[in-house]
Amino acid sequence: MKDIQELSVATIRSLCIDMINKANSGHPGMALGSAPILYTLFTKHLVADPKDPEWANRDRFVLSAGHASSLLYAMLHLCGYELSLDDLKKFRQLDSLTPGHPEYHWTKGVDATSGPLGQGIAQAVGMALAEASIAANYTDGSKIMNHYTYVLCGDGCLQEGLSQEAISFAGHQKLNKLILFYDANQVTLDGGLDLSFSENVKARFIASEWNVLEVEDGNDLKAIDKAISEAKKSKDKPTMIMVHTVIGFGSAKQGTSKVHGSPLGVDDGKHAKVEVYGFDHEDFYIPEEVKGHFEETFMARGQKAHEEYDKVFEQYKEKHEAEAVRFESLQNLDLSKYIPEELPDFVAGSSTSTRVASGRALNAYMLACPMLVGGSADVAGSVMTKLDGGVNFTPEHREGHNVNWGIREFAMGCMQNGMLLHGGIRSYVGCFAVFSDYMKPAIRMAALSHLPGIYLFSHDSIAVGEDGPTHQPIEQLAMLRSIPNMRVLRPADERETYSCWKLALKSTKTPTALILSRQNLPLLENSNDEGVSKGAYVVSKENKKADLVLIATGSEVALAIEAQKKLLEKKIDVRVVSMPSWEIFNEQPKEYKREVMLLPSERRVSVEMLSTFGWGKWAKYHMGLDNFGASAPAKDVINKFDFTSDHLVALCENILK
Repeated sequence: MKDIQELSVATIRSLCIDMINKANSGHPGMALGSAPILYTLFTKHLVADPKDPEWANRDRFVLSAGHASSLLYAMLHLCGYELSLDDLKKFRQLDSLTPGHPEYHWTKGVDATSGPLGQGIAQAVGMALAEASIAANYTDGSKIMNHYTYVLCGDGCLQEGLSQEAISFAGHQKLNKLILFYDANQVTLDGGLDLSFSENVKARFIASEWNVLEVEDGNDLKAIDKAISEAKKSKDKPTMIMVHTVIGFGSAKQGTSKVHGSPLGVDDGKHAKVEVYGFDHEDFYIPEEVKGHFEETFMARGQKAHEEYDKVFEQYKEKHEAEAVRFESLQNLDLSKYIPEELPDFVAGSSTSTRVASGRALNAYMLACPMLVGGSADVAGSVMTKLDGGVNFTPEHREGHNVNWGIREFAMGCMQNGMLLHGGIRSYVGCFAVFSDYMKPAIRMAALSHLPGIYLFSHDSIAVGEDGPTHQPIEQLAMLRSIPNMRVLRPADERETYSCWKLALKSTKTPTALILSRQNLPLLENSNDEGVSKGAYVVSKENKKADLVLIATGSEVALAIEAQKKLLEKKIDVRVVSMPSWEIFNEQPKEYKREVMLLPSERRVSVEMLSTFGWGKWAKYHMGLDNFGASAPAKDVINKFDFTSDHLVALCENILK
């Protein structure tokens, strides 16, 4: 007779085999090798309540190696989440609750969308940062926010450069309540790990200021339990637990790349279940004693902890009512009640770069919005992401709201995702627009996960000047605009910048990129908050009857207005539309869009000092840049590429001819 622990692990492994075999698709290798890790974590340590999967103070778990999703789904089913046996049988099928990789907000109990290797590690770092920040920003905050963040990764995650960015940051910040399990099975898809990887992983983590623990046998439940208990005692370092597992344990092909991403099949599956696990049952069988075991361990512990937390929170609310109400209201990331509706007064005739305007807006909204935390990839002074008089987030000052992310753009974006996945905190990150390329997979993940990340991208055109084409964005806006569920906002002046910030902060399901100028831009006479909220509006009306419509964004709006005046002298009447956001404008009623655009596409000209890719949706003619820039003072670069009002005038004349 197997003891309950062995029987439970056998059940988990068998479920994984059955799910993948039924789907004829999936990754059994890591699922079978890591089953003892997750069994031990869930039954002995992880604190969560399946009846309330969004409980604010639950422990977080991220499966960074998301291809092992069958293992997570098996655990969630056994742990009492709303994931039925029928759902397990629909693994990887259309619209099922058990997709190929875990998806946040799709399957209850999944704390993060994961699968692109390495991103889960960085998301977990962001969660640990959020936990520490929230606890420090409330009176007696540890009473209402005090949990661990766990993450499981494999060899592939640690090969991605992103992982080291996140590991380095976590060690530097001493995020001691972060515990990472490394499934060290020494095999990747193409073969043995030695084909591509030979570094000393333990030394790497030690050098990055982590605790390192090691479990020699991935099936040794006592050793895994002991390591987790030891990791939870850490006071000043995150912990990596290196667990030596066998990929595809139980399969006749165990220990080889052949079990990484291919179903075992009926015969090998039966061999593993019967001959190795001693589990001779029909497919998808779960012994009653195993169900009872999870009820008595994970479910009972989580329910008790949740009930105790609720009592503590009620007591907290009696002492600190305003803070408790704020804490509760921020769990869904909604800041709308804190954001002032009215914009400040702006100085007529003033001229300000939108990056400076963004810095002013950030500081203004920061005073009204609680738990707004962020920073830049070592360019705070250039992107204006620093809070005036603000405290840096450090191990000594967890209450700090300025985060120095370091030169880690990709990890910065992923860690912001982790903060938002955690909840209770809003965030922003910044860097130069051209380096949005480094962050693209993280931005895509935010959009896919419906996270309201805020990206401040400055130095938005060839007007960057002397730094040259390596630092002058051309195609980056087209890239950002191509991402589903993404808003790209390029304000034309200081007033529009404040309005764009307001839209970004009000969003709860969609990420926002603010595209900001390095050079000063004049305050436009007719720029307005309502127009920005609709994505596009008439910023300078035609004199009588429009011959053409000029559609411009950002710094080019003022240029279009300048050309409008010159054209009128030539008896050519044009309308100028400021279009800070394609996406928001596209959401407006057809009547409003017709009213703003006025003329058919053949009578419209887009004006943007960036790639014309995608502008065909809005206009037939374009004044843009479909080539890389040059290194010289900004005025010289702009003149070289003839991005002037005179050139726009000539273009309009040629169109009308």
